[in-house]
Amino acid sequence: MTWTLRTVYHVAGFSWYALVVKYLAAKDGDQLPTGIFVYGGPWKYLTFLNLLLQMTFFGLAAVTDLQQEKTGSALLKWKDLLFSVFAFPVGMFVVLLFWTIYAIDRELVYPAALDSFFPPWINHAMHTFVFPVLLGELLLQPHAYPKTKLSALAALGLVGLAYLSWIIWVYASVGIWVYPLLGYFSAAGLMGFFLFNMSVVTLLYLLGQELDGRLWRKSEAKTGLS
Repeated sequence: MTWTLRTVYHVAGFSWYALVVKYLAAKDGDQLPTGIFVYGGPWKYLTFLNLLLQMTFFGLAAVTDLQQEKTGSALLKWKDLLFSVFAFPVGMFVVLLFWTIYAIDRELVYPAALDSFFPPWINHAMHTFVFPVLLGELLLQPHAYPKTKLSALAALGLVGLAYLSWIIWVYASVGIWVYPLLGYFSAAGLMGFFLFNMSVVTLLYLLGQELDGRLWRKSEAKTGLS
């Protein structure tokens, strides 16, 4: 039953994200509204990159389930690494940051002009549903976290720096920030904002590790007592 539930969940998760990514990729050829520009395509948006990340994780998880990989296999290790270091903290960060900024001033992150371009369900698919899907994954099975936090956080930092470099490149190329909010920062302010965001991602990584440990230590303890 557990294997079946896990497999169905992972296949469904992969299918869902594949559907959303396909929808967004198809929209790339449409006439773009104010707030979206052609250069870099959807690849410049953290939201889209996160969807690809989630799709990759659930696809890999489905493969490990269907092949019934044994504990300790390389594929399982990669799956757990992808979830613990990237999929969970980055996915949660996208949801948290988006709705926080949206609540303050949506024009800074998701201008009203986009409402006629993206239906409400796709907005929630990108910025809301990621949260419960990741929580479901956390509850579904334990995940092996890296033995040292330093290596995991270093990997997160490198990915964050790569994305920062990418959006700066986009701005240098076309003179438009990927997100309007970034235009309000000086160079020092932008770096401060980046460091703040990386601090939040770090906390989310630690939160995921703590939740995973508490959930599955408690579960194992109950199993041992029964």
